[in-house]
Amino acid sequence: MASKSGALTDGVVTRFAPSPTGFLHIGGARTALFNWLFARHHGGKTLLRIEDTDRKRSTQEAIDAILDGLDWLGLDFDDDTVFQAQRAERHAEVAHKLLDAGLAYKCFATPEELEEMRAQQRANKQPMRYDGRWRDRDPAETPEGAPFVVRIKTPQSGETTIEDLVQGSVTVRNEELDDYIILRADGTPTYMLAVVVDDHDMGVTHVIRGDDHLNNAFRQLPIYHAMQAIEGGWPIPAYAHVPLIHGNDGAKLSKRHGALGVEEYRDEMGILPEALFNYLLRLGWGYGDREEITREEAIELFDIDGVGKSPSRFDLKKLEHLNGNYIREADNARLAALVAPRIEAEVDEKLLASAMPVLKTRARNLNELAEGAAFLFQRRPLEMTEKAAQLLDDEARARLGLVSDRLKAENSWTIEALEATTKAIAEELELGLGKLAQPMRAALTGTTTSPGIFDVLVLLGRDEALARIDAQAASAG
Repeated sequence: MASKSGALTDGVVTRFAPSPTGFLHIGGARTALFNWLFARHHGGKTLLRIEDTDRKRSTQEAIDAILDGLDWLGLDFDDDTVFQAQRAERHAEVAHKLLDAGLAYKCFATPEELEEMRAQQRANKQPMRYDGRWRDRDPAETPEGAPFVVRIKTPQSGETTIEDLVQGSVTVRNEELDDYIILRADGTPTYMLAVVVDDHDMGVTHVIRGDDHLNNAFRQLPIYHAMQAIEGGWPIPAYAHVPLIHGNDGAKLSKRHGALGVEEYRDEMGILPEALFNYLLRLGWGYGDREEITREEAIELFDIDGVGKSPSRFDLKKLEHLNGNYIREADNARLAALVAPRIEAEVDEKLLASAMPVLKTRARNLNELAEGAAFLFQRRPLEMTEKAAQLLDDEARARLGLVSDRLKAENSWTIEALEATTKAIAEELELGLGKLAQPMRAALTGTTTSPGIFDVLVLLGRDEALARIDAQAASAG
């Protein structure tokens, strides 16, 4: 039989349904983004469902991190968040409807019997599947008072085809499926049942998720078909199974490739949300050669038929390059507010914002901005790096004394005036400009890398800049 998944987009409703057993990882963030964009593009709704039925592994900390990560990326959801664990009674209600209609059945097989069955299958090199031993048993054989689970009756012959919006036509032989459990012995629903019931009750029209869930779609369809037979009005959503993200080496994405939680990109790596949004968008979806795409453009351009069938490759260097572009486009005051907490000193945000035009020209992340800005807020005497200290020998310190005298006589503390004066000193001493600029940089910043030396002089201001140069010049001899 064929599923009736279609590509109709009238009244689109998508959903993102993370399990709160860990933080929002990069693959989950992309799934959320694709659902959000598809719904926004078609003028529909996107819903959030927390699949917290695994009560032992689900944590409030993970739920908070997922919600925080989605909010940081700018993904807003329609209607209230649904918590799957709160809907257990509804899931059980559907299971009992299936049971009453003869489309599901009670299975009294003990754990020992099931293990013996699996051992025989292993020995015979058969697929590991439930053998249906209670499917057609006479109710009179039911052991009185014994615990049981409820299993769905899956089709035993023929085949099922899904017309997936990404993968195309996918067919599975029905004998490859077994009668899986929909209600446990303690009366709680399994994931397979809960997902179908929730998607139906939430009016989900399109299920967009990773292609590791493609097999689940074939297992979930029998519930749809059974409920259609009982009630009708259980439309099957269109499926779009998106290829997973791989590392740059083509292997399954792991932490060594950058498979981190979204909060680590924000907090540890200093990535801007618009950069990660753009990068995730381009992981598996493209629009010509366009690399930078705004949120508004993404909503206008995105559709599921642009998603490729092949796994995309996560490249941290590309993300950082893109992030650098967004840093250069970002508002300076906003960057200053983001960078200030990363500097281990008392920070003047107005000064920091004024320094951003020169600081952000090469920075790839907020951490590099913080490192580049740290010299502005250091207290004298400056702590020197080893390389900076090596530049400040007696000859260099003596030259700094001359530089200080000349700069003190400078009437105009501008980049142009300071550059002209310093070049004139270098010519008098028959030195390349670098022979003066590098000791000046060491004296002014305590490092060998910084913005242009004349930018540094202007940003520090006359008094502080001269005080730092004098502190090193006084150490000569």
